[in-house]
Amino acid sequence: MKRSGFTLVELSIVLIIIGLIIGGVMKGKDLINSASQKKIYNTWVNQWAVTANEYEDRTGQILGDANNNGLMDDSASATSIDANLTAVGLDTPNGLTNGSQMLLKGKKTQQTATLSLSTDADGQNALIIQNVPTDIAIAWDKMADGTIDGQTGDLQNIGTGTGGSSTTNAAWPSVTASPGYTNISLKI
Repeated sequence: MKRSGFTLVELSIVLIIIGLIIGGVMKGKDLINSASQKKIYNTWVNQWAVTANEYEDRTGQILGDANNNGLMDDSASATSIDANLTAVGLDTPNGLTNGSQMLLKGKKTQQTATLSLSTDADGQNALIIQNVPTDIAIAWDKMADGTIDGQTGDLQNIGTGTGGSSTTNAAWPSVTASPGYTNISLKI
């Protein structure tokens, strides 16, 4: 009597094919997440930096400098910033305003991040972005500086305290550490 069934070789080949498919799906998910992080950085964060620099080029003044002291001020309202941009023929990036918010989905947490024009702990003009998932902040640091170091370069970690601009620069926390998000400063 002849038995029919799969040989060990056939079963091994099927398992290898299933493993390759699962590996491809996992890698594809990482590529999609990376593309999403780059898109948000380029259309939200970087566009604000470009707009602030273009405003300074056109006017010789700092965008958001309500006190005329050469620094972006926390007191500059979103309305005045939008009005200043419109007055020189610039639009706010993607129709957003100072203090704009965006939902950021990291691997371990998702947070509503808030972007504002201010000064950082070093007293330099910067975009302060609060509540950025740590894995996204690290990816943005690589995009901005070419290295992953929260303490140096244009993009820096300023911790999770309130009033992020007064916190000192720190190394990136572990992505799995609580609370899973941080505040960042991008010098412009």
